[in-house]
Order: sequence, then structure tokens, then C-alpha cells
Amino acid sequence: MSNSVLHRSSLPTAPANAKTWVTRLVFGLAIATLFLMALGSATRVMNAGLSCPDWPLCYGEFVPREQMNLQVFLEWFHRLVATTIGFAAIILTAIAGWFRRALPSWTPWAASFALSLIVFQGVLGGLTVTELLRFDIVTAHLGTGLLFFSTLLAIGTALVSYQGTGSVGKLKWIGASAVVLVYLQSIVGGLVSSRWALHQCFGVNQLCTVMNSHIVGVVPATITTLTLIILSWRTPALHPALRRLANLAGFFLLLQITLGVATFRLHLQVEPLTIAHQAIGASLLGTLVAFTVLAFRDAQVFLIGIKAEG
Repeated sequence: MSNSVLHRSSLPTAPANAKTWVTRLVFGLAIATLFLMALGSATRVMNAGLSCPDWPLCYGEFVPREQMNLQVFLEWFHRLVATTIGFAAIILTAIAGWFRRALPSWTPWAASFALSLIVFQGVLGGLTVTELLRFDIVTAHLGTGLLFFSTLLAIGTALVSYQGTGSVGKLKWIGASAVVLVYLQSIVGGLVSSRWALHQCFGVNQLCTVMNSHIVGVVPATITTLTLIILSWRTPALHPALRRLANLAGFFLLLQITLGVATFRLHLQVEPLTIAHQAIGASLLGTLVAFTVLAFRDAQVFLIGIKAEG
């Protein structure tokens, strides 16, 4: 018997529902990450980013009882949720490796990539404190969080049961373009927030270029997303799941623009609006990621059909 056969026979027996377990864990992690990003936004707009002056503990304790107030709680709870997600990512990677026979071959690698992102995110989280909220680190912290969130959704969407219709056409590439543009727009938005560019521009006429870059960036991201939505409506044979995701993207896009205008006009004075603006932006990005992954899976049906006919 060859070594490869012996290796396969020594792998743990995977239960039939291992794929379901992994899929649920991935989507659960994605929801928790969305909540964590909203919590991080709340920590920033409430000026609580340095409420715990040390890291990884807070005032030298796991639970700072004497110093606890709203700002300290926000920063402490943000760290607690982030740590929980980190351990959950380790569990995901372990399960994906342990039950790899019952999963697509790429799953352990994707889970490991997600784990590396959350580890890097943790490092950036520590640096935001030790470097006193340096704007480039804070922006990178947000960007890595969005990438981790998108990776989780891509993994989960690739694992769900789906039988495409092969009618997606160019929508997969439009979806991918929308993902990139919305992600970049979110990064610029994070830069605006981390540098307080809106306040600086209106107050002392500084950093207006940063603020205007975010405003101008709305245009290509919006046009690409609208193109995706309209072409989805004009594709009669499109799978219902893709149609629902396109409609959801339209809802998030409208809500995001409305929140952005309100936030701009109110000069970031209403904290819940600012928090919602980031959360809806992440939700829009996640919806586009899910659409794009399903669209590429749908395109495989078309390619398989061509090969079968050939």
C-alpha cells in the first residue's frame, strides 16, 4: 500500500454534515465581524479609542472594574469581541483541516488565510493603542477587518448548495468590479474618519482633498453597483438567489447614500448616523461579495454545458 493511500486512510472520518457545520460557523463569524466593525465605529466616534491606555489588558486588568465607564466599556468590549472572533477563527481552521475530506480542497487554505487576517488585525489593533491612534494604522485596521469579513462571506457563499442557470454572462465581472470599488471607497471613508477630515475641512479648511476624494469616489462605486442591479433585472433567466442579492444591494446602496448625505450635512454630529453609515457600507460590500461568488459559480454551469456539447 502506498504512502498516499495510508495517509488518506489515517484521516479522521468526517460526518456527513461537516460542510453544514463549517458553513454555519463561517456565516456566524461574518455576522459577528459586522457587529465588531460597528462596535469599532462606535468606539471611534465616541473618542474611546484610547480609553484603555494599555494593551492587551485594560488598566492592567482583564476587566477594569474601578475605571469602568461608557468609553472604557466600549473599548474593552470591542477587544473582548475581537478576541472571541480570533479564537473562533482558530476553531474554524482546525475544523476545516480535520474534516478536509468532507470539504472542497480549497477550504482549509481559505480558512488559514482568514486566520492570518485576524491575527494581523489583532496586531494592528494593538498598534492603534501603542501608536496613539495613528491614522494610517487605524485605516489599515478597518481595511483588514473588511477584508476578513469579505473572506468569510466568500467562503460561506462558495460552500452553500447552489445550482446555477448559466445565464449570468458578464455580471460576474461587473460584480467583481463593484466589490473592488466599494472596498476602496470604504478605505477612503475610513481615512476620512481616522483623520477627522470632515471636521478639519469645515473648521480650519484643511484635509478637504481627503474629504472630497471620498465624495468623488461615490460616483464610480454607485454607477457600477447600479449597472449590476439594472442588468440583473434585465436578465430574465437569472437565478432567484442572484436576483435577491442584487435587490438587497440596491437597498443598501440607497440607504448608504442617504446616510452619507445626512452625515455630511450634520457634520458628523449625530454618532448613530456615522456608525450606521459604516455598518451599511460593510453590508453593501458583503452583499456584492456574495453576489460575485455565486455569479462565478453560475458561470461554471455555462462552461460545463459548453464542454458537454463539445
